[in-house]
Amino acid sequence: MDTIYFNQQLSDDERRARLYDGQLFIYSARPSTQALCQLARDLAEEVFAPHDPREAQHHLDVDRYVEILAPLKPRFIHHPKAKECIREILEELGCDLNATFFDVPRLRTSTSDEYLTAGLGYAFKPHRDTWYSTPMCQLNWWLPVYDIEPENTMTFYPKYWSQPIKNSSDEFNYQEWTQTGRKAAPKLVKADTRKQSAALEPVDPKSQLRPVIEAGGLLIFSAAQLHATVPNTSGVTRLSIDFRTVHLDELPENRGAPNVDSACGGTTIRDYLRGTDLAHVPEDVCAIFEGA
Repeated sequence: MDTIYFNQQLSDDERRARLYDGQLFIYSARPSTQALCQLARDLAEEVFAPHDPREAQHHLDVDRYVEILAPLKPRFIHHPKAKECIREILEELGCDLNATFFDVPRLRTSTSDEYLTAGLGYAFKPHRDTWYSTPMCQLNWWLPVYDIEPENTMTFYPKYWSQPIKNSSDEFNYQEWTQTGRKAAPKLVKADTRKQSAALEPVDPKSQLRPVIEAGGLLIFSAAQLHATVPNTSGVTRLSIDFRTVHLDELPENRGAPNVDSACGGTTIRDYLRGTDLAHVPEDVCAIFEGA
């Protein structure tokens, strides 16, 4: 990775090709992204009232915080307006909604100073999303709900784009995760004991790249990028949204970014919904991934 594109007016085909080559794309806030972030703010501010969601960790004990957060996250995921906003984002950025499939948006919280680092507030260590059974053409779309800073953003490790790193992805199976790991999140407060893919060797901290974008801004990157949650020392909770997309043209042959070190089992192929009518990926394509 050696290039970050800001507000570049490229076709979706050109953009995907560059993302699969390790580049990053950043877009300024626009009506569609602001609408999705506003939905998240409205829901979060309602349940954490009278506290600001960014400051609530300073007013609540951690068990009460998790009790509030646990129903908030699925409420956002399944809110019908969230999917409408994603369609608008994709359409505004030139995606073909007939060929672009997305998964449900997730609301993430990264609390400050190790207040909550497990379960619903899990702070992701250096990883590639491709270690979690994704197709190689998966793209990650990430938006901060409120303004962020270098101390509470995410970080990338560009030198590892084409450099393998020892990892435990061979022990991860997505179907097992959906049955056990994901469901256990609300119960984990002090420590996260779930089996997740992780780097098994130190990652060079000097190679970090920390993008800081405005609230409602958009960052797009390949699922093959090595990235992590920055240990939050900002004093406030970071709220962010992410969702993923895959393109039907690339799925049958699992084209996309190069696979340099992923060896996981299972597949996320049934998580994606077509941009036009929310239909799932065609059965013949699912069968390719499920039979691999």
